Amino acid sequence: MSDLTREKLNQAAAIVAQSEADVWLTFVRETSGIADPCLPFLMEGGLTWQSALLVSKTGKKVVVAGNYDLDGLEKSGDWDETIGYVQGIREPLVDALEELIPVSVASPKIAVNFSENDDKCDGLTYGMFRLLESYLARTRFAGALISAEPIIRALRGRKTATELAAMRGAIVETDRLFAEIAERAKPGITERQLADFVHAQMEVRGLGFAWEQEGNPIVNCGPDSAVGHSAPSSLALAPGHILHIDLGVVQNGYASDLQRCWFVGSEIPEAVSRAHAAVLGAIEAGFAALRPGVSGWEVDAAARSFLVAAGYPEYLHALGHQVGRVAHDGGGLLGPCWARYGETPYWPIEAGQVYTLELGVAVEGHGYWSLEDMVVVTETGAEWLSTPQREAWTLPV
Repeated sequence: MSDLTREKLNQAAAIVAQSEADVWLTFVRETSGIADPCLPFLMEGGLTWQSALLVSKTGKKVVVAGNYDLDGLEKSGDWDETIGYVQGIREPLVDALEELIPVSVASPKIAVNFSENDDKCDGLTYGMFRLLESYLARTRFAGALISAEPIIRALRGRKTATELAAMRGAIVETDRLFAEIAERAKPGITERQLADFVHAQMEVRGLGFAWEQEGNPIVNCGPDSAVGHSAPSSLALAPGHILHIDLGVVQNGYASDLQRCWFVGSEIPEAVSRAHAAVLGAIEAGFAALRPGVSGWEVDAAARSFLVAAGYPEYLHALGHQVGRVAHDGGGLLGPCWARYGETPYWPIEAGQVYTLELGVAVEGHGYWSLEDMVVVTETGAEWLSTPQREAWTLPV
């Protein structure tokens, strides 16, 4: 087990100790096909047969797994007890729970990975949930299952120093790619050609994709380009266009997610300058509002109000999301109180969380000017992890 995985497993034990759960149970099978998003925080590699990874309120860590899955877990030395089985998991699993949860606990609570709000907390499939319920039926743990959402949110959100170092490394690589894009971006080059160039450089450097490769990077050339989560097209860059890039890489298991813009031409039109100032100002307003204890919607409201006051329409998305092992890493959201976001905008912000701050505006006749940076929440506010684009950049004609 790597030092980072060990660090997160120990952090999980501390989080469970402070939770309402007696045990956190991650229940998986055939993880090469359907992998619980939590698994990399608990172990390396995968599992084949039905397996239970248990972290108790006392800090004890126990694995119940098929006999052929057990060797690596035993050798890691990070689990207090590893229990194998051949025919079925029910009996050893119930026995493990009996050992971890004292009989004196009148109403046991076993946290499992389901959530209506957060996909990263929703790794337990419905079939596995029903199996687990059937295994616990007619035991004192019948009806004991609760959502592990608060535990997983904390585990993914509270970044350790090791995680932050990995993310800073990913940001350095992303900035390097932005500089190389600027050198290559000349009138006539297409969105697809720019994306292919980025893909080639990422392959050479051994970088992963923070979201699906087909739409990473997002490349927008001019006013006719489709804004959003779309694949690069055959549209070509031309004088007077805005070139917008949204790029995220993965290095050492952790992601970046940044956006940068350039104007093609030596003289920046007033409309583009005004758009840049409004976008940057709104992001900085959000940054100023970001601190532990406030709700995500309050941070979004600060940025949204600034942009509207500057004369632009509201952006049709959240101001920011958490970043971690992937670009959209679950947890609380810096977003408006819209139904599509569930409870996530109401969750209080915590120190150690990493968020994006991102928004953009359409500039008629030129394209879409959008910026995105990454910040880490501190005990008193926030710090920039990336260096914001404070100037409107240009590309030669």
